[in-house]
Amino acid sequence: MTNYGEEAYIGSAAALDSQDVIYGQYRESGVLLYRGFTLDNFMNQCYSNENDIGKGRQMPIHYGSKELNFQTISSPVATQLPQASGAAYALKRSGKKNCIMCYFGEGAASEGDFHSALNVAATMKCPVIFFCRNNGFAISTPTLEQYKGDGIASRGIGYGIDTIRVDGNDVWAVYNATKAARQLSVEEHRPVLLESMTYRVSHHSTSDDSFAYRSKKEVEYWKQLDNPIVRFRKWLEDKNWWSEHEENSFRTSIRKEVLNAFSKAEKLLKPSITDLFNDVYDHPPQNIIDQRQKLKTLIERYPENYPLKNFKNEGKDL
Repeated sequence: MTNYGEEAYIGSAAALDSQDVIYGQYRESGVLLYRGFTLDNFMNQCYSNENDIGKGRQMPIHYGSKELNFQTISSPVATQLPQASGAAYALKRSGKKNCIMCYFGEGAASEGDFHSALNVAATMKCPVIFFCRNNGFAISTPTLEQYKGDGIASRGIGYGIDTIRVDGNDVWAVYNATKAARQLSVEEHRPVLLESMTYRVSHHSTSDDSFAYRSKKEVEYWKQLDNPIVRFRKWLEDKNWWSEHEENSFRTSIRKEVLNAFSKAEKLLKPSITDLFNDVYDHPPQNIIDQRQKLKTLIERYPENYPLKNFKNEGKDL
């Protein structure tokens, strides 16, 4: 789940406080990166190895970090929206001067959870920012087939929510819009809907072939006309703060860092098998104890089917 063409959302990360809590979808890895999630953290999660913070219990790219106030990503579309409203209400009651940031795509706005979330946030005056990345596609469904109204922004107005529509390919516009939204949210306990107008250059995921439902010419047009990274780079070069030499040097070095993290993560063991049974209950109930014993019996009976050498502690703590 990449974010080619939508990278300017990183401006929203810069406008938040580190204690603001994030409810992401699956294209906001840059927000985690901005907050200090390392390349090793990313790779360990994707490989579900022994150093994975989530202990191998999630699908790849379903990141999360309690330390960085980033709630673990969920696969079901739009479930994070009502959760964000509830968390924002709790944050309000706590008296903390922070807000919730909830990211989602325009496709998620077709789900009932979207409407419930906005209505609760509006009526309960929750300090939450709903950040909609309107990238033109809900997987393979273009916006023209998703709705007939004026995008997603008009829906916020209907719920009585302060609404901002911004050029989602301009990092400074996104930064300033988010900064203004946060001020409203934190100081006045007002929810804000921010619609970021952008374009998904990438395929929906690495298993998707988007050229089955859109032309390569269309994608190339957006890559050349309105690329967020190119726009920001040109702005920096115009200020004499960046150069082609620095660009090439950075790309070379960061590629090495990524590949190095990739190589390290794939060599690590899988998490301990006992992590299958831990963390849900303070004291495991009898059914969990029974399941653990059954697994242990199976492993002892059919050791050739359970390559314990690939797991941390080799199952000795089972």
